[in-house]
Amino acid sequence: MRMQESKQTSWLQRLLVGGNIKFTLARIICLVVFAFLLIKYVMIPVRCEGLSMEPNYPDHSIHLVYKLAYWNSKPQRGDVVAIAVRETQKLLLMKRIIGLPGEKISIQSGVVYVDGEPLDEPWVQKNRFPWNRKEVELRADEYLVIGDNRSMPMHQHELGEVNIKRIQGKIIK
Repeated sequence: MRMQESKQTSWLQRLLVGGNIKFTLARIICLVVFAFLLIKYVMIPVRCEGLSMEPNYPDHSIHLVYKLAYWNSKPQRGDVVAIAVRETQKLLLMKRIIGLPGEKISIQSGVVYVDGEPLDEPWVQKNRFPWNRKEVELRADEYLVIGDNRSMPMHQHELGEVNIKRIQGKIIK
């Protein structure tokens, strides 16, 4: 009878912690450290709040920010990025890059113009509010960002020039 109890305990122990408790604890510690580093420095979750990115990114949807996306490359037009509201804050906005450093960007009757040419924006729905914004020339470290939902009045959007330091990473859909 004691032999059966010993086998059950051994089987249960192996199921819960494996054959070697010290090795299992070391694996758990490594896994926790890896997960912490992954979430802290590589990918962070962000919730899309508001209607400015609809319909591509619905209100209250959760996405991942890949923080290393621009480690060896620069942001590109069309990238959806997480932007720090201020350089020192952790609050993030989701916006799409439409203007690159050195370009002249304007908005006329809802159409974005880059260096005088209309920008093809397949991510924007056809029904656009007639936004107007005078031409600005972006500095060497600036990008122009805007939300996808252009069916709203412009004053309801957070948009404009952002310094590269405020871009926290690329959104993974």
